[in-house]
Amino acid sequence: MTVADRLKELGITLPKAAAPVASYQPLVVESGVVHLSGQLPFVNGALVTGRLGADVALEQGQDAARACGLMILAQLEAHGLLERVRQVVKLGVFVSSAPDFHDQPKVANGASDLMAEVFGDRGRHARSAVGVAVLPLNAAVEVDAIIALRD
Repeated sequence: MTVADRLKELGITLPKAAAPVASYQPLVVESGVVHLSGQLPFVNGALVTGRLGADVALEQGQDAARACGLMILAQLEAHGLLERVRQVVKLGVFVSSAPDFHDQPKVANGASDLMAEVFGDRGRHARSAVGVAVLPLNAAVEVDAIIALRD
């Protein structure tokens, strides 16, 4: 089954890949490995903003992380790489967090679970889930990725 078929089976429509908001590339391929820049969470076309544990609920954070994961897939598709994914190697999940918020791993599961849904075992990955004081554009979550490609 192709990744496109799997997305259709799951009822997932990918968003349009976001353009960079500063001086960087959305992704760089080196030696068969894709390094994806941090992707922000757009839900229904609107950026999810705020801080987990303050004005963003855990479930909203999980949805935001999933939206970042969808944007990762959209970037891969836009660059003709989606069907070449051999393994999702690592996700880096950054969660804008209030000082007493400690559920960053639960937020990160929104992106991690998506990768497993779409790619099966090839979507299981290493991960960091880090709480930060602020993210670009006041985003609630940002996710970057390292993905190995098939030839």
